[in-house]
Amino acid sequence: MKTRSLTLRRHQAASFILSMLFFFSLACTGQVSARTAQEDENIELLSRTSQAIAEIVKEAMPAVVFVQVEKTIEQGPSPFGQDPFGMFNDPFFQRFFGPQLRQRPRKFKQRGQGSGFIISKDGYILTNNHVVGEADSISVKLADGRKFKAKVIGKDPQSDVAVIKIDAKDLPVLPLGNSDALQVGEWVIAIGNPFGLTQTVTVGVVSAKGRSRLGITDYEDYIQTDAAINPGNSGGPLINIHGEAIGINSAIFSRSGGYMGIGFAIPINMAKAVKDQLIKNGKVVRGWLGVVIQEIDEDLAKSFGLKKTEGVLISEVAENSPAKKAGLKSGDIILEMNGHKVYDIGELRNKIALTPPGTKVNFLILREDKKKKVTVTIEEKPGGVTVAMSKHEILKQLGLVVQELTSDLAQQFGYHEGQGVLVAEVEPGSLAAGVGIQPGQLIEEVNRIKVHTVNEFLKALSKSRKTKRVLFKIRDGDMSRYVALRLP
Repeated sequence: MKTRSLTLRRHQAASFILSMLFFFSLACTGQVSARTAQEDENIELLSRTSQAIAEIVKEAMPAVVFVQVEKTIEQGPSPFGQDPFGMFNDPFFQRFFGPQLRQRPRKFKQRGQGSGFIISKDGYILTNNHVVGEADSISVKLADGRKFKAKVIGKDPQSDVAVIKIDAKDLPVLPLGNSDALQVGEWVIAIGNPFGLTQTVTVGVVSAKGRSRLGITDYEDYIQTDAAINPGNSGGPLINIHGEAIGINSAIFSRSGGYMGIGFAIPINMAKAVKDQLIKNGKVVRGWLGVVIQEIDEDLAKSFGLKKTEGVLISEVAENSPAKKAGLKSGDIILEMNGHKVYDIGELRNKIALTPPGTKVNFLILREDKKKKVTVTIEEKPGGVTVAMSKHEILKQLGLVVQELTSDLAQQFGYHEGQGVLVAEVEPGSLAAGVGIQPGQLIEEVNRIKVHTVNEFLKALSKSRKTKRVLFKIRDGDMSRYVALRLP
């Protein structure tokens, strides 16, 4: 094998020398001209660009960490796993295998891994909620090989942001940038630990901004990038050419489980707002406006006197809500919030949620063909308002968002508390929209089962996974009807 390898290298060397002699002879005869000054300049520019990226990575890499988690999982008492045929209840089976079936549940360790990055010299680290999750123990390995036990400072499943901390001092820190200033087409760098391969670097561009309705989290405003992101990159930083973290790598679109050219990162501005609350309070308190909003299509734009599709439409205003107190009405179109144009419901919803309660917000609205400024004092989102978002598999297929029917909402819409679940949002062009389901309507039954809470709704809806059919009983005011939908 060694002789063969040596011979191969000799052949390669000989081929290289012959090639050089050939091109030298062509140059002597004038068939190949020397590189122009412009070509030299272009190559030098590429060299400087390559060196700049290497320097950025060199500065950032010490602040990127490898996160390992461990959780104790309790397995059912049966050593045979599940019982698809119901044979565990058979007397013969019980006689011979009963003692084994009555064993105490067994416990085993489940391990996972991801990434994170240090944001303070005293050990605060940003990562994903889905990385640390419900872990019993978290360990962090630094780029220099040191290992630390970490504790959870706070986590927010609705944005998938978490803050953990290690007991250390004078740590390398990755500066946080401004994701709002990021532009599509900019170069970005992802650093993380895909598949456990620590300190891996990939380079790409920002493919898109403001990606929402992906069904990944409740509050979505993702940066899309083609910088390769794989399992294990989650929680690591997406860095701009200034060496600043402008996102937290969080998810990928994949049919294979690996990289397919589309990755998603949480904008760092959203992560900073969540991070500040997690460090201060250990939890996130979200702002509340108290409206049901919907997208504006071309037909609605014409109906409301808009020259183009812009803003979001208020379809309902809750009683005793901040919106109601400020004078917002059903039919108002929100064009701007604090001087910034509003383009879609996801963007507005995220901005309201991240606005601290007590903050005054200025809206520019369109009402009856006239623009008007309205100031609203945002309040804390009331407890007990549980919303089932489209991250639920079947809800995503239906294009539907529902929420608990609280006493205030019941009074507003003319229902009584516990009568069903309220339709909060319907995606335009979805299956739900196609059969006339609209925000403000009530779902009283799912698959012939009466539902009173969101949890009951989801449980009844889960039966549709096998049948691929959904039967709703919809109430709109005094009228009710059944609606049948077929899932794709």
